[in-house]
Amino acid sequence: MLKLLTTLFIFSTSAFAADDGFTPLFNGKDLTGWDGDPKLWKVENGIVIGTNPSPEAMANNSFLIWRGGTVKNFELRATVRVIGDNNSGIQYRSGELKDVAPWVITGYQCDIHPAIEHTGMTYEERGRGIFGLNGKNVLLDPEGTLWQLSEHTPVKVDVSQWNEYVILAQGNRLQHFINGQPTSELIDHHADKRTLEGLLAIQLHKGNPNRVEIKSLHLKPLPETPLIPFDPTKLPPTATKIEKPRTSRPQGTGPVVPAKK
Repeated sequence: MLKLLTTLFIFSTSAFAADDGFTPLFNGKDLTGWDGDPKLWKVENGIVIGTNPSPEAMANNSFLIWRGGTVKNFELRATVRVIGDNNSGIQYRSGELKDVAPWVITGYQCDIHPAIEHTGMTYEERGRGIFGLNGKNVLLDPEGTLWQLSEHTPVKVDVSQWNEYVILAQGNRLQHFINGQPTSELIDHHADKRTLEGLLAIQLHKGNPNRVEIKSLHLKPLPETPLIPFDPTKLPPTATKIEKPRTSRPQGTGPVVPAKK
């Protein structure tokens, strides 16, 4: 009887996992389905590892790109940590910049950064820059002006430990979460610059030595979602125009280690 119950439990658990709509994007053995600089990326003990050994090792941020298709409306769940005083990020709806170098990406990013204001923020790599810091919900109007709609207490995490990052992309509404808590939200009405579909990738940052590790990455496609229309009369009373946030900590929380000449 115990063997039968155990068998039924395993079957039920497997059926639930198969029916929840999420697909694992790593096979736990190698980088099949992914494309990145083989000098920088590997799989070890079921963990995907990207390593920047020194400031002079990389001329650009380099990305491990998923070649299984593009992402549009989706929920992504990733368990990640970053070792070293630097940052990483999850790229989505992004595009390649092959004229710059192989494995260079531009597009939306959920930042994974040791500085609390940056981790989980909404950001655009090699594009429009920072939109909403951790704890800020923002909107870009059709002219690209940034509005802060609301704010909340930033989510505090240690990025050197395993954390679950969730990206929810539906139409022109992008939401980021860490360990189930919302960090930042962007509603992008800037039609000339926004993207609604593109590549998925993981960032390995140049500069300060660091290692990014991915334990799991699961993707769930979502149905087509109507774009939220821009209506200035429906902005909340607390909405305020703000300047694009800038950073004094482009890599980690300490100084940038210069490359040796």
